[in-house]
Amino acid sequence: DITDDLSYARTFYHRRTVRVYLNQLAQRVFSGVHKNSKSSWKKFFTVWSVSLPLEIYRSRKTILFAFLAFVVYAAIGVLTTHFNHDFPRTVMGDAYVNQTIENIQQGNPLAVYKSSDQMAMFVEITTNNLKVAFLTFFVGFFFTLGTHILLFSNGVMLGAFQYFFHLKGLLITTFLGIWIHGAFEISAIVIAGGAGITAGNGWLFPRSYTRLQSMQLATRRGLKIMMSLVPFIIAAGFLESFVTHNYNVLPEWSKWAIILFSFGLILFTYVLYPMYIGRKYAHLVDQEELIPENKTFQFVRHKIRSIKEILSDAISFYRLNFGKFMRPVIWIYLPIALLLMYFQDTAHYEELRVEHWYDWQGQLAIIFGYTFETSQDLLVLMLWSFVVAGIFSAVFWQMRYYEDGFSWPSYFNFTIRNYPAVWLGTLLIFALVFFMPWYFLIWLTFLTPIFFLIPPAMGLGKGSFGKRFKTGFSYSGKHYGSSLALILLLVFLVVILSQPIAFIFSIHEGRGSEPLVRDLLDMMADFTKRIAREFTDDFMVYGNIVRQLVYLICVFCLLPLIAVVMSYSFYSEEEKNEAKGLRSAFEKFGKRSRFQEKPSDFE
Repeated sequence: DITDDLSYARTFYHRRTVRVYLNQLAQRVFSGVHKNSKSSWKKFFTVWSVSLPLEIYRSRKTILFAFLAFVVYAAIGVLTTHFNHDFPRTVMGDAYVNQTIENIQQGNPLAVYKSSDQMAMFVEITTNNLKVAFLTFFVGFFFTLGTHILLFSNGVMLGAFQYFFHLKGLLITTFLGIWIHGAFEISAIVIAGGAGITAGNGWLFPRSYTRLQSMQLATRRGLKIMMSLVPFIIAAGFLESFVTHNYNVLPEWSKWAIILFSFGLILFTYVLYPMYIGRKYAHLVDQEELIPENKTFQFVRHKIRSIKEILSDAISFYRLNFGKFMRPVIWIYLPIALLLMYFQDTAHYEELRVEHWYDWQGQLAIIFGYTFETSQDLLVLMLWSFVVAGIFSAVFWQMRYYEDGFSWPSYFNFTIRNYPAVWLGTLLIFALVFFMPWYFLIWLTFLTPIFFLIPPAMGLGKGSFGKRFKTGFSYSGKHYGSSLALILLLVFLVVILSQPIAFIFSIHEGRGSEPLVRDLLDMMADFTKRIAREFTDDFMVYGNIVRQLVYLICVFCLLPLIAVVMSYSFYSEEEKNEAKGLRSAFEKFGKRSRFQEKPSDFE
């Protein structure tokens, strides 16, 4: 009864005290009913026996598609090796193939599995398999393209690897050795690919949901499938380290038993049992899922915001208006950046023929020209300052004329009036970042807040150039602590989100060296180099160009977010000093109707 009355009050008495009173009563009853509720083992068992199989059943088409795609990719590896016996060298490397040939000559074709301590091997293999499986899932967010690349890479490698041993007359011997652990390991990669395609499809095909809601639901479903894979991945690492390690002393029947049991368990867990649960709980299969409520975004310029509110509002603004402020950025400034990258790659061609220690640092140094090796580097760096100012100007224009929507004349009028001031405002931070020696970069974090609000003051403030600069410098000093916290949070956010692309341990010691931990970009670059190797000796160049393009996209996505955070920080500080939002609220004071609510009452 209380919740019925509360629903009525929320509809017809949204601004009345009775709504708050009924809400408090409902909360009190709800807390009393659910006080000290405990989860039981039965619920845990239900998750694994019903919920997970249902999610697998709902994703059966994407898992089947991933399996068929993997089979096709493996067949490509087989056929290519059949017609080109040197193809395994392309996909697995000369060193590995030469070592395998040497092992075959010594009568132990799978000696690679006996090359290290079993426990260390178990930890290393399990960690690597978990990384590959979860990476195969997470890269599905890139329109499922990343998942297909990894499935293609692993499928072609598997097909070439097995057919290589067939050419040596050792197919059955190596099959019985490799698939002892490969049944779980390869199955996990395929199912992880299905989970990744499920997550990517949520982004590509939102159905009746919003794109964000669909992605959240699909991600939740994919993560549940990935959770079910963890025991099988650990089992694969155990079998490879402790069973495959001793494959040559095991009787034939035991190898066949392990392989058939492993495939049977996978078939039961991911095909037969989910089909049984799907038919038993048919009413739950197509049940509408609870979707997270989307809070209505309300754009308010002048408001005193906490650090959390600045970051939250900035991310919401960035997400909802990305297409608007990025339109001039893509059509005007991205082509300029691509031209600058082309000129730099031409001038630094020799540096593109090697791998860099920290790849993102080396590639960005070439793109931006802060190596200062030639006069062209300095010129390119200055031209980049104009590109950065243009990106910031596009965001400031969207902030200033948010209510008017997109208009090219409006954008060009704003740019003509404000671009020089924005460029000078951003130049201070730009010079700090690129002209300070790298060993002083730690101090850059503490110096940047001093100038953090000058760019938005130059683009969003009013008055003469000198007045806007003075205001920006004054606001930066007053907002120093908040700006420092925001910069640290942005750095932390970038580091976390960039890990699949530029993993912190993806370190290259030299040309062609394997990084400590491979990331998605390493795999994409390797895939590009394998193709380019067939056409040119400078295959490393094409891999590095792929890296540069990805880094350039990241830069063009990050800079607008920084500009939005700056804008909200500026408006917050302006509200503290000039109270523009408070004055606007005072103008509405006393004008509300006592009997009828108006849209202005909700502002």
